[in-house]
Amino acid sequence: MKIAVIGGGIVGATTSFYLAQAGDEVTLFDYKIGQATSAAAGIISPWLSQRRNQDWYQLARAGAKFYPALMKDLAVPSESSIYQQVGTILFKNNEKLLNKLYEIALKRREEAPEIGDISILTPTELQAKIPILTPEMNGLFVSGGARVDGRQLINQLVTSFRALGGQYCETQVSDLRPLQSGWLVKANDLTEEYDKVVLGTGAWLPNLIHPLGYNVDVRGQKGQLVEVRIDSDTSNWPVVMPQGESDIIPFSNGQILIGATHENEQFYDLTVDDQVVSDMVNSIKELAPDLIKAEQVEVRVGTRAYTSDFLPFFGEVADLPGLFVASGLGSSGLTTGPVIGHTLASWLHGNETELKASRYSPANYIRKT
Repeated sequence: MKIAVIGGGIVGATTSFYLAQAGDEVTLFDYKIGQATSAAAGIISPWLSQRRNQDWYQLARAGAKFYPALMKDLAVPSESSIYQQVGTILFKNNEKLLNKLYEIALKRREEAPEIGDISILTPTELQAKIPILTPEMNGLFVSGGARVDGRQLINQLVTSFRALGGQYCETQVSDLRPLQSGWLVKANDLTEEYDKVVLGTGAWLPNLIHPLGYNVDVRGQKGQLVEVRIDSDTSNWPVVMPQGESDIIPFSNGQILIGATHENEQFYDLTVDDQVVSDMVNSIKELAPDLIKAEQVEVRVGTRAYTSDFLPFFGEVADLPGLFVASGLGSSGLTTGPVIGHTLASWLHGNETELKASRYSPANYIRKT
């Protein structure tokens, strides 16, 4: 098949890679501006979430389980810093809530053994794992938790996609329209017909859906993430999820990412807000005071897509045969994006998957105007 994938974030890049691997003739259009994945770092540890939406949890669980297979398919060395299982530390406001979370984790491990070892660690034990921590309370540790660098992962996916013969176009698609059979895509001087199209444009999905006569329940959420550097061997430090949104994600060579913010009212604003960044970093001063004084290397800014019920959707659009979409991944995009992309590539070939299309149907979010 001849397929156009529009949007080179985590869903579009993964879908493109697996379609090219299957032998399809694929063109990936990637405008890059505001892309959430390239600005993000992810904590792959969905088993500790207490969201009540079971469809979201099952999707996120499948996403975490899929990562080792993705790394194998991309031939990523085990020592690579793209993705590493280093464990997750999570804090709660009191011991009662922490013990409740411990019981939840034990229960969920019955169907998700990839969680690994689960234990409650004392402040001294926590500090042994991450010396910069100064916790006053116990924390929950799960060994199966992982970290992923979104920027490195996208680069690897695109590199592998191109090595398979995929065509990569760093440009914005200006027009998309259905034909009697297939789709017409216009981008700058390129006008081409495709058998099928995948829209992985995240928060910018409305720009291509509205002209086709549809409204879509998607909006932008600004996220800011701070990169700092310290003089320590951080390569095996676990990720840390305190109360609030200021997660601590250590990588190798002293690189640590802090964040990210969830700014619903800023939509598509990609400017750095120094006050918001400062407040985010200062929120961890009691847990990790040395990070407040660390050298700030970069502030990454991206726009996530989210829906009114915070559940992602993906699949073929009703009444528009051959048009597949995915959006609404929110702050869990690096957890769910790869398995969504792999699933879409399977659906384009009519193959059954573990994830059921009815649970994440675009029909619940895309309606005719």
